[in-house]
Amino acid sequence: MAQLIARLIAAQSVWAKPFGDRVQGLVHRAFHAIPAIRDLLNGRWLGHPLHAAMTDLPIGILGLAVVLDLLGDNFGAAIAVGLALLGLLGAALAGLADYADTDGTARTTATVHGTIMVLSTVLVAAAFVARDFFSGDAPGALGMTLEVIALGLILAGAFVGGDVVYALGNMVDRHAFRGGGSKWIALEPAELDAGGSIPEGRPVKAKLGINALVLVREGDRVLALHDQCAHAGGPLSGGTLVDGCLECPLHGSRFRVADGRVVRGPSVYDQPVYEVRRTEAGGWEGRRAGQQS
Repeated sequence: MAQLIARLIAAQSVWAKPFGDRVQGLVHRAFHAIPAIRDLLNGRWLGHPLHAAMTDLPIGILGLAVVLDLLGDNFGAAIAVGLALLGLLGAALAGLADYADTDGTARTTATVHGTIMVLSTVLVAAAFVARDFFSGDAPGALGMTLEVIALGLILAGAFVGGDVVYALGNMVDRHAFRGGGSKWIALEPAELDAGGSIPEGRPVKAKLGINALVLVREGDRVLALHDQCAHAGGPLSGGTLVDGCLECPLHGSRFRVADGRVVRGPSVYDQPVYEVRRTEAGGWEGRRAGQQS
């Protein structure tokens, strides 16, 4: 069953890829023109993707509307349909903010997800308009049919949306399973200046065991973050320094170099921080910040 559904979703790329590429460009420009709104809808303030937190609301509320209609509570069902519509619109805005910085296969699948959810929203709106909820009468065959079809489409859209996250890794924390050792180990900067020091005032890539780090030297202090951006894995060492922050070259997320805090999305996750120090032999070593030897 899983393979059949996966093939069905993949088959939609014929129309979803060109359509998604065009729409995403427009959405990207719109949301990057209003970064504060984008961060609000991404969920940076929450430390968690807002879209994922909102999607369950319309599903549960619309399901409740169907149950209330079956029980004959027309007014309660009408209120539930209206609330489900509001939930769908709110989730759509948050989803568009995430979509603005979605690439590759995830973008194509997200386009399929979004198209299904737009159709669902239109059906819920039609079901709401078709009701005469002040009369206390049952919604009739049309209203109930629209509600049930919309609920089925929403569940299908949720399945596709789950693939965007769980199968394709969109909007997940790239460092969720990254451990931190307690021992100081050899650090290998990609470049050093003539005096054997890390170049100052710009990002420098380095290797710490299996981890790639980005280093920024400020005088005698060397600050270090994991090089892979928590949002989509972009190389921070290829980014730029802006007001004490490293800006990812892929989607523009900014992290404070001093403590790894995300200060601008689309990332909603902080960046792992590392300690760096000189060795007695004149080389460099490092470890994950907060670990004890």
